[in-house]
Amino acid sequence: MPHILASHISKSFGATQAVDDISFCVEAGEIYGLIGPDGAGKTTTMRLLCGALLPDQIKHASNAVIQIVGVDLLKNTDSARSQLGYLPQRYSMYEELTVMENLRFFAEVRGLPAQSWQPRCLEILEFVGLAGFIDRRAGQLSGGMRQKLGLAAALVHSPKVLMLDEPTTGVDPVTRQDFWQLIIRLVADEGVAVLVSTPYMDEAGRCGRVGFMRDGKILVEGIPDELRSLLNGRILEVHGEPLPLLRELARADENVEDAQMFGDRLHLRVHPGSAQAVIDHLEARIPAQGGKLTLLRSITPQLEDVFIDLLEGKRDKVPQQTER
Repeated sequence: MPHILASHISKSFGATQAVDDISFCVEAGEIYGLIGPDGAGKTTTMRLLCGALLPDQIKHASNAVIQIVGVDLLKNTDSARSQLGYLPQRYSMYEELTVMENLRFFAEVRGLPAQSWQPRCLEILEFVGLAGFIDRRAGQLSGGMRQKLGLAAALVHSPKVLMLDEPTTGVDPVTRQDFWQLIIRLVADEGVAVLVSTPYMDEAGRCGRVGFMRDGKILVEGIPDELRSLLNGRILEVHGEPLPLLRELARADENVEDAQMFGDRLHLRVHPGSAQAVIDHLEARIPAQGGKLTLLRSITPQLEDVFIDLLEGKRDKVPQQTER
């Protein structure tokens, strides 16, 4: 039985279809990433799965299903919620309260008795690295420490499911790394099922499986390596100068579907089977037009390449999987 099971979930706001008949599952000890652009429906999906919103179908008794550790969220909301921790994009804390006072508040809201909340709070603060800051006011915490306090609050009642909505947006790279190490330890040590949305493709690569969302739909889901393989043999890396000229010449090639800037180089997505033809053409064309070509080679696709391809709508939808 998956720890998270969502089947045929939809949600509209007026004429806007925010979530459109999506289905997926997350197993115990698995990290599942929801990836997609702003407005794709990731946050609405999270809110549906934690019971903050009701799916449209519940109004007319359709086959919509949301289960948390086997408990029907739509029929037994309080019981299902007791199994999950949720960290929203904008975590609200009481800035005048200390770290410990904030955590005690959330522990008591969750129903932890007096004899158990304090040892649990100390344990979870040690886990997230805030044990040395229990008397600091929350308003004096850095952005990364605030996120760690939010994680601690989500974990204070020992949930079996953890939902994180873009938890590292706006924090520095070192803090992002530390935060993810906490998540990986949590999954390994306690077998928690984690559903996380993120705009960062390097974070998506840490997930056991990812689902790419656009316009409220999950276009494709799978293991990151499987998704990268969708573009095997179709991504070329170009390094040289001036990059705008190289990009213009690449896009003029009939076998090049797209050319995107990746730092100080380009990634070209080419038609299947045309990589060598594109290489031969650009190796001749770029010097002839006054450009300098330093590197032109076929590379292993990155998740960013797959993401861009999906956003352009060039790939057929892959059937979703609700069972493994």
